[in-house]
Amino acid sequence: MRPRVPYDDPGTPDARGPARYLWWLVVAQRGRVAIGVVVSSTWMVLLTLPPLIISRAVDEGLRARDTGALVRWSAALLGIAALNAVLGMLRHRVMSFIRIDASYRTVQVVVRQVVRLGAALPRRVSAGEVVNIGSTDVGHISRVMTTTGPGVGAVVAFFVVAVLLLEVSPTLALVVLVGVPLMMGLLVPLLNRLQATETGYRVDQAAVTARAGDIVSGLRVLCGIGGKDAFAGRYRTASRALQAQGYRVGAVTSWIQALGLGLPSLFLAVVTWLAARMAATGGITVGGMIAVYGYVAVLITPVYFLIEGAQDISRGLVAARRVVRLLVLAPDVDEGGPRTPGPTGPADLRDPDSGLVVPAGRMLAVAAARPSDAVEVVDRLGRYVDSGATWGSVPLAAMGIDEVRRRILVADNDAHLFAGALREAVAGREDPDDEAITAAVRTAAAADAVPDGLDSEVDEQGRTLSGGQRQRLRLVRALLADPDVLLLVEPTSAVDAHTEALIASRVHAARKGRTTVVTSTSPLLLDQADEVAYLVDGRVVATGTHPELLAHPGYRGLVFR
Repeated sequence: MRPRVPYDDPGTPDARGPARYLWWLVVAQRGRVAIGVVVSSTWMVLLTLPPLIISRAVDEGLRARDTGALVRWSAALLGIAALNAVLGMLRHRVMSFIRIDASYRTVQVVVRQVVRLGAALPRRVSAGEVVNIGSTDVGHISRVMTTTGPGVGAVVAFFVVAVLLLEVSPTLALVVLVGVPLMMGLLVPLLNRLQATETGYRVDQAAVTARAGDIVSGLRVLCGIGGKDAFAGRYRTASRALQAQGYRVGAVTSWIQALGLGLPSLFLAVVTWLAARMAATGGITVGGMIAVYGYVAVLITPVYFLIEGAQDISRGLVAARRVVRLLVLAPDVDEGGPRTPGPTGPADLRDPDSGLVVPAGRMLAVAAARPSDAVEVVDRLGRYVDSGATWGSVPLAAMGIDEVRRRILVADNDAHLFAGALREAVAGREDPDDEAITAAVRTAAAADAVPDGLDSEVDEQGRTLSGGQRQRLRLVRALLADPDVLLLVEPTSAVDAHTEALIASRVHAARKGRTTVVTSTSPLLLDQADEVAYLVDGRVVATGTHPELLAHPGYRGLVFR
């Protein structure tokens, strides 16, 4: 039996809002969070005991000249310090687990959603936004989890200090009870401004990141058309605007941090001054004054955690809002409801929107006056959008999406090439043997892209390869998948005429008896197809072989222009 891997299923996130999503992360690990609250609260409370112990040691030991009392209180102080050291380490350990759990749970639900969206993702979310979720937002969300431990502990410690001060002076206790919330209230406007400013910054950051990725991926093309400097100038302008926005975020953050350190210190000075005056007038003892100073000095730690927690929550809400915005997106195809199995044998594909009929077991070429029309047809036949398309007597929309993806493959020129040896780069659901890979490489005329044979290394996205070589490696992978229906979008648009002729004849031979659709306006490909469908304004206006359709003026002008 396979051992259970923790967090195989991260659960169903609450995507009704950023605050609800953060609360879901807390509830998902409520046992660990409860331990963190108890340990952190105990640690914070024990921080307040040394001033009390020292004051008793002064009053009952030093002033009373009682050595035994002094030793007992000193031993108690040493024991509290040792216990708190252990609790401090345990607190850090528990909170680290909580933050890591929140981080990886977020990564899991984001990756699951990205896979669920599939081809709809690039149309809905920029690459820069997805990158920023993984590189920045996850970190901000995990830091929010700190408030579940030390944050709660800070509130508990605040009230404990107030109770202890009541024994010394009700006036000082009132000052603390009013002063600390007042300090926190002074930071609220800045925290609101930080949230608004950082939201704008993150939007601009995603846009700049996406632009940088586009420039890198299209660098060869930009150099070829002389557009590198123009795009670099646009990136530089956007980057400087982002830098200015970052300065604004930094300015607000610096004020929050400065006030977070300065206000507690100023508050400590005020309370110490009041305690000193009371001690001078006999209102409290010297030991009481020492205790007050110690309590307020210790109170700086809880106040610091509260201020830091408020800042983390502000940033965490911005990050969670971006995650939620991704999680609420729905794929372009309906995945719910009962599913009907697809045809068990060869069957025609039909697209009523265009009037196209793809005969089973034959190679059909689609020549469209507008290339986008052909892509829309392929999207419907591959069920990347729901439509009235049917496979035999079964509507594609009624089939399970997993079955459609397994049996109908859309291969276009935007498909990602993964880094690794050729065997890994072209592998699909199953690992093909060397003989099959060699045959597919020959069919796609891709031998020049793999100089070291099957051991050739392929960089990510084939960045060291030419556009034609990348295109042919994608074709190799598509052929090895060996689907029931293969939909090829412009598979030879980046190769020379001689190579294109080889690929056209070899693909026709390799896919003999299997349903294949090729979108192209190249006469070399069209001539190899068993049938050609000519599309105008998204509708089929003529079908036949390539030589037969040359009698059609519009078709002839399209393929020979």
